[in-house]
Amino acid sequence: MSDRYGDFVQSSLGKKVAKNLGLPQPVTLDRFESGQRLVRGSVLVGAAAGEDNRVSASIGRILSELHAEVFVNSSDDIKEVLADAGIEAKANTGSEDKFKILLFDASNISSAEGLKAVYEFFHTVARRVEKSGRVIIIGRPPESIDDIETALAQRALEGFVKSVGKEFKRGVTAQLVYVSAGAEDNLESTLRFFTSARSAYVSGQVVRVSAGNAVDIDWTQPLAGKTMLVTGASRGIGEAIARVLAREGAHVICLDVPQQQADLQKVASEISGSVLTVDITSDDAGQEIAEAAQKRGGLDAVIHNAGVTRDKTLANMDEQKWDMVININLGSIARINRYLLDNDVLKNDARIVCVSSISGIAGNMGQTNYATSKAGVIGLVNSTAKQLDANDKGMTINAVAPGFIETQMTEAIPFAIREAGRRMNSMSQGGLPVDVAETIAWFASPASGGLNGNTVRVCGQSLLGA
Repeated sequence: MSDRYGDFVQSSLGKKVAKNLGLPQPVTLDRFESGQRLVRGSVLVGAAAGEDNRVSASIGRILSELHAEVFVNSSDDIKEVLADAGIEAKANTGSEDKFKILLFDASNISSAEGLKAVYEFFHTVARRVEKSGRVIIIGRPPESIDDIETALAQRALEGFVKSVGKEFKRGVTAQLVYVSAGAEDNLESTLRFFTSARSAYVSGQVVRVSAGNAVDIDWTQPLAGKTMLVTGASRGIGEAIARVLAREGAHVICLDVPQQQADLQKVASEISGSVLTVDITSDDAGQEIAEAAQKRGGLDAVIHNAGVTRDKTLANMDEQKWDMVININLGSIARINRYLLDNDVLKNDARIVCVSSISGIAGNMGQTNYATSKAGVIGLVNSTAKQLDANDKGMTINAVAPGFIETQMTEAIPFAIREAGRRMNSMSQGGLPVDVAETIAWFASPASGGLNGNTVRVCGQSLLGA
């Protein structure tokens, strides 16, 4: 779908008009392209002083594998830690050099006064971040900390990151990653995602990395040999998910209702996937999925993407519209998951990824049914994550919550509301289906065993529900 205003602002005249009138000025976001380097610029790394160097050591190992050009401030002790990882970091001289990534280890901050280290690192380089740059802070999960001073300092990082995401503009994203002590080896998939162009429309998010199986994989084809099922795969976001998973090496079972068989067959044939026509609300949906999966030895991931809207204000909503949305968007997921788990259809280290929505976080007028279903998806993820932690099979479940994504669904929204949806985020533009797909591929990776129970918004840091 065309964003005519966004296209206009890219022109010389459009830039002048937008600047003079104080209008939003969206930039063209860097997005992932096969064959390009993961990190497309230099990285400035910093760390708060302290005795625990485990996070900094993990950062060094990952950046070494990425062959990134790394800078440090001359007064920062992290240079020695990076040297141990084989990185000869250059000195940030305070010149006008720009950085693609600002990466800060805040895991040692243990007091309100200690937060000054965050200010000192970012203050001098706030104007030196390149377009579509990345700001990433790594801390410790405050809910696991008993000391009040340390917990408040770590929780304070969330406010800093979300503010930076709104201040820096020009397509710059900001993220906070809380990594549990001892889980530093599980950071790699998350840092690779957030430092790359794959995370173009993800900003202002807080992700928790905990204990999980650390797996060595071929990062050029991280899903090679995996079988993954995507519901609602015939078009839109579902089609994008199927294509990205296949690009990463997976065999994708493309599922949709029988009415969509022609479109579904086209997608599946283009990615060398399989076709499965099933009504996910039927009583035997789980069994049909299981039979298709067993032909390939089981499932390595299931992506619950299928969903519908039937918008009406509550006073005008009939019972059929309520029941349909709840059943498709929420009830079917719970039933299918239960069947797949109870019948060992999912392999060890399998990934379940559910598509929620910012409507499930913020609510939305005329969408009580849809918002209820999508909030329920988050509840399902949180509860299931606890069960998967206990079953000791390495399985995980996470959710993505898209905001305004350019699809046929959003194209049908009235013009004024559609424009508001596009502009009311830190990127001042709508996202693309591939943005959701890239986030799901990150969750679906075998290397993402430390990610369980997260809900990540793919919304350009929408002002709704922030």
